[in-house]
Amino acid sequence: MNSINRNQLFIGSCLALLVTSLSFGIRAGILGKLGTDFNLSATQLGTIAATAFWGFPLAVIIGGLVVDFIGMKRLLELAFFFHLGGILLTIFAGGFWSLFFSTLLVGIANGTVEAACNPLVTTLYPDKKTTKLNHFHLWFPGGIVIGTLISFYFSKFNIGWQVQVGTMLIPTLIYGFLFLKLKFPVTERVAAGVSTGEMYKSLGNPLFLFMIICMFGTAITELFTGQWIDVLLRNVTDNALLILTVTTLVMVIGRGFAEPIVHRLSPTGVLLISAILSAAGLYLLGHSSGNTLFIGAIVFGMGVCFFWPTMLGFVAEYLPKTGAVGLNLMGGAGMFAVSVYMMFMGKFYDEKLIAKLPANSNLADYSAAAADSEMGKALAQAKVTAGPEIINATLIIPIILIVAFAGLYLFMRGKSKQSLTTA
Repeated sequence: MNSINRNQLFIGSCLALLVTSLSFGIRAGILGKLGTDFNLSATQLGTIAATAFWGFPLAVIIGGLVVDFIGMKRLLELAFFFHLGGILLTIFAGGFWSLFFSTLLVGIANGTVEAACNPLVTTLYPDKKTTKLNHFHLWFPGGIVIGTLISFYFSKFNIGWQVQVGTMLIPTLIYGFLFLKLKFPVTERVAAGVSTGEMYKSLGNPLFLFMIICMFGTAITELFTGQWIDVLLRNVTDNALLILTVTTLVMVIGRGFAEPIVHRLSPTGVLLISAILSAAGLYLLGHSSGNTLFIGAIVFGMGVCFFWPTMLGFVAEYLPKTGAVGLNLMGGAGMFAVSVYMMFMGKFYDEKLIAKLPANSNLADYSAAAADSEMGKALAQAKVTAGPEIINATLIIPIILIVAFAGLYLFMRGKSKQSLTTA
């Protein structure tokens, strides 16, 4: 590790994750505009948004399988080229299919970043895995804050969505330059001498399988809500995108102060409290209006703040023999769950809107109608109630997580880290 520039590798990893999060933040801000410009339904928008979540698990799982063999450096070089291609294709998109494939490329790039950077961070900081994963992952909400502000203010000054997407090229080129020149370590699993067979055997550990299932719920709670908040609440408040900004800003601050919180509460305590706050936050978002929504945004941000990095940190600390494959299966499972849920809820949202319109209405006709027309006003009114109903339907997930993490907390109280890591 003496010849490894740990600080620059960590900075490069944060920049790569920044590009990933910018893609989420900017896409959340321009999703409605894309629907208007290309006359896309909520189902089509849901498919486009979900495509990023398809590419992510595909890349993160495949990347997890090969990272020990081809190295983290090669994976991150691939991520750079996928990001570059996906961003450029998005800028020059002409309709549904070009948006579909460009978003897929970005999703593959995002997954490749996670596939390499999560094991890289745990390798660079073996004694502070959960803390440094939280510090690394603060750039996910941090990038969403930056991305939503870019989208909000650029749109306010009538700067096109193509330029907004183009801003992602700056950190992409920087992290690409850094990773092309730096030397990388081998993964922690390889350095520890854990065999490939032992790693795959560890994936069948019941505790790991339990965490995979919980990852479905934590990822949906955090990422579905964040990606769709502007669409769901735009007709409830004039500041829907700023609600996402507030939520993610809370997440940035929380992850920045992760070390004393994780140390005092333990990863399982953090997960249980996170589930409770997430449920409370979603309830407030689904039952409030106007400025009161920002209270819900703060509570929700406190809830989802530690979900993703602490789930990964728990596996890295208590199930280290699962290696990079274990970390990346966690990330892939989460993103896959979000992609399926997002497509389902996009269709569900369309059905909710149709149910609130006059009988035999064609949603496409209402969507194409001018905002000040009778049809446009009817659709806007339908969205006022349909959006919160989708949020309320999602509330059941963190409620289930409360029960699951309470059980995990009680289980882990009787276990030592050594007894689990040597099992």
